[in-house]
Amino acid sequence: MRRVPVKDELKKRVVKGPDGLEFEVDPIQDYYCDARPEVRPGSYVRIVEDLFNWARSESLWILGFGTGCGAIEMRPLMTPRFDAYRYGIQWRPTPRQANLFVISGYLSVKTLKRAIRSYEQMQSPKYVVGLGSCTINGGMYWDSYNTIKKLDEYLPVDVYIAGCMPRPEALLAGFEELKRIIRAGKAEGANLYAQNFDWYKANQKRVIHDWDMPDYNW
Repeated sequence: MRRVPVKDELKKRVVKGPDGLEFEVDPIQDYYCDARPEVRPGSYVRIVEDLFNWARSESLWILGFGTGCGAIEMRPLMTPRFDAYRYGIQWRPTPRQANLFVISGYLSVKTLKRAIRSYEQMQSPKYVVGLGSCTINGGMYWDSYNTIKKLDEYLPVDVYIAGCMPRPEALLAGFEELKRIIRAGKAEGANLYAQNFDWYKANQKRVIHDWDMPDYNW
């Protein structure tokens, strides 16, 4: 694979602090972790794990990654008409605070890299919902040279919500399906990503030709 030069903002440099002392800053070490993802073990007691899964299913904190028209459909869910909060669904502003990654709309190669980094910064257990036809087969951009098709080749997807674009009712139905999968203990996307990490990374690097960041982004 072609080696991409390190960007200037990621190079080591010496800075001077407020007290006048100089010290070296290594952005690669500051921004990234050099540990591979690990499989999260479940509880040894089934009834305890069932309780945890029930609690997780009733507390979905969404990191919305909207790139196109599909993202518009998430907004009505916050209004009194649909009131997603009564289903235990909440929107959060950062990956560190979220456990559900909702990717809506088309994904270009350049955008995919940002989606990967956002996903990897989320704490486990975490889940992925692909919203709209674009995440399934590229949607109306299916023949574009720069549009990602089959999102599950790059990130583990727990639920796809079909449509172009799906209505808010379809989103709620998709979230209810995700809840059912979580309660059944089958929402193991994060563990699947850790187990097949090399396969996912190979797929990601095959389409992202300017891979200028470490493999580990959490």
